[in-house]
Amino acid sequence: MMIAVNVFALLSAGLYFFKKVSLLAFLVSSVLWFTLMISFWFILPRAIYKRAATFRDRLKVSFRDQDILLENEKGSKSWPWTAFSSFIESPHFFHLYFDSRSFFLIPKEAFAADDMHDARKFLKEKING
Repeated sequence: MMIAVNVFALLSAGLYFFKKVSLLAFLVSSVLWFTLMISFWFILPRAIYKRAATFRDRLKVSFRDQDILLENEKGSKSWPWTAFSSFIESPHFFHLYFDSRSFFLIPKEAFAADDMHDARKFLKEKING
C-alpha cells in the first residue's frame, strides 16, 4: 500500500513538472500523500500501541541465533527466525511480518540506544538474508 502511495506521489509530481496537471490537482494529491504517510507512520502505530496490553508492559527483546525472545514480568514468548517473512522499520517500531497480513510490532524503546544499530543489522541478516 505504501509503495502504491509513493508511486502515486511521484507520478503526480512528474505530471505537474511536465505541465500535464494543474497546480490545484498537484496540491490536492500532495495533501493526500502527506495525510496517508502521517497516518501510516505515526497515527496508526500509536493507536495500536496504546490499545494493546502487550505494549503497556516493560519489554525486553533478545535476539538469539535460533530465535527472537520477547520477555516481560508476566512471561516470555519466542519465535524462530523462519517464522518471519520480512521486516520494516518505522520511526518508533520494528514491524516483523509473519506473512502479508499478520505482523508483530516491537517498540524501539525495548532496545538500549547502543543496541539499535546491532538490532537492525541482526534483523537484516536473519530475516531478509
